Amino acid sequence: MHTAAIEIGSAVPIVPSGDAPRLGAVAGSAVSRVGSRTLNADAVATLTDERLGRSVFVVADGVGDHLGAARAARIVARTAARVAVAEGAYAGILAAQRELLRQLPDSSADSVLVVAVLPASGQPDGPCDIAWVGDCRAYRWNGRVLHQITTDHTVAEYFRARGQEPMPGMGHLVTTSARTTRPGEIGQASTGSSAGRLLLCTDGVGKRLDLGEVKAILAAGITASDAATALVDAALDGGGRDNTTALVVDAAPGPAAPAPRL
Repeated sequence: MHTAAIEIGSAVPIVPSGDAPRLGAVAGSAVSRVGSRTLNADAVATLTDERLGRSVFVVADGVGDHLGAARAARIVARTAARVAVAEGAYAGILAAQRELLRQLPDSSADSVLVVAVLPASGQPDGPCDIAWVGDCRAYRWNGRVLHQITTDHTVAEYFRARGQEPMPGMGHLVTTSARTTRPGEIGQASTGSSAGRLLLCTDGVGKRLDLGEVKAILAAGITASDAATALVDAALDGGGRDNTTALVVDAAPGPAAPAPRL
């Protein structure tokens, strides 16, 4: 098992039996910049386990503009990645909560995060397992359609879901976080396939760019690194003031595995 701060390389291929579709390559690239904050309280973690044949990607956003928020984001990102690669995205967030409470008892040290677990390079294509708390987001571009997988856990979304118009500012008030969430409040979703382009981002990107702008960048035919840079640049150029982080993951479809010889 190996970890990486930003980039993730190919895992050792394990050839599946039969003619199941598989992923030719899985690679991610992240860009994170400070807006008008005093420090960057966002964090990114990636990890691949060759034995299990899984890759995990995490983006976390510390709550507030202080050192405790930055430390919280790094703790939950690192812990969630380590646990999620073996036990799934939901278990990763629960483990992140336990570790945050253990290391930082100060209630002001908190973070939101989104976790994605998918097959590693050379593995049979399959679902992408997503879990989240707060307002970090996950999107998937399958080559035709852009889908926002996550739903913000915010006061604004609470009112919208009940047919009421939220007051200004409610979109920045989260209803779940790594420190405060209960098990039943953790968001969970799954995609039918992992092939395509996945975006994990903080609200500095997700709330600044609309779906059309995100789609235009993800579908532009540029590398994951260039796409992540373009997303962050667009968010900041559009007036973003928050820390701004985008992690773009490409899971390229590979050829079907050959049928086993009898």
